[in-house]
Amino acid sequence: MTPSHAYRLCEQIVRTRARNFSYGIRLLPVPKRQALSAVYALARRIDDIGDTDGPAERRLDELSDIREDLRRIGPGQTNLVLLALDDAARRYPIPLRAFEELIDGCAADVRGTMYQSFDELLGYCRCVAGSIGRLSLGVFGAEDHREAEPLADALGVALQLTNILRDVREDRLAGRVYLPAEDLERFGCTLAVDAGGDFTDPPERLAALVRHEAARARDWYEEGTRLVRLLDRRSAACTMAMAGIYRSLLDRIAADPASALAARSSLPTWRKTAIAARAVAGARR
Repeated sequence: MTPSHAYRLCEQIVRTRARNFSYGIRLLPVPKRQALSAVYALARRIDDIGDTDGPAERRLDELSDIREDLRRIGPGQTNLVLLALDDAARRYPIPLRAFEELIDGCAADVRGTMYQSFDELLGYCRCVAGSIGRLSLGVFGAEDHREAEPLADALGVALQLTNILRDVREDRLAGRVYLPAEDLERFGCTLAVDAGGDFTDPPERLAALVRHEAARARDWYEEGTRLVRLLDRRSAACTMAMAGIYRSLLDRIAADPASALAARSSLPTWRKTAIAARAVAGARR
């Protein structure tokens, strides 16, 4: 198989699995779109291992296998995603070692790690999402990479905090709690659920907790979106689209925490399309 075949598979994975990121990725020129699709496809595979059911030992072994595959990456790959990623890394300065941080974060998911403080949660967010920001920056390029890298990391943290707030109920039913224990205690919440899977904490306490965490996420968006001014027009549009979609989702969660805690929040397709269009228009200025 050739890299072109491999890239087509990665782009298909983006179209079918990246319900939010695809709106930004499609705004890139073809070479960068292919490269970022390869990054996403492997990240998706790693994340799926962390999220699927099955014995923890087996899933940890699968993550270790991917870690070893990355260390041996090179020409002649039989795995199409790795073939595409190897080709992309030859074209762009993609920091492949950042995938190891993503693997570390997903291994923590498999082990059921919980977080006492926000600083502990921040470390996890930097592993699973800040790493993606830095990998993406390798594809985008930047006027000042040293300045851009911490901003890409910050934007990744913002996106991950949004994901956590979107998935509080889904994660809790799967036995995972990401919100810091010190915050749960501060707002008098336990995240206990009844037989129907609904939270038993007083709604007003849960709402206050969610809005507190959303305010934190907004601060990270403010920091992370400073990255845009360091990027070329098409990369800036991609970043603005992805950040805009997730920021809009965060606003929806904060405006109605009860609904967000009852079911997974999402934006309608027309809303995502409008945000992507505004990102393109904004990047032209």
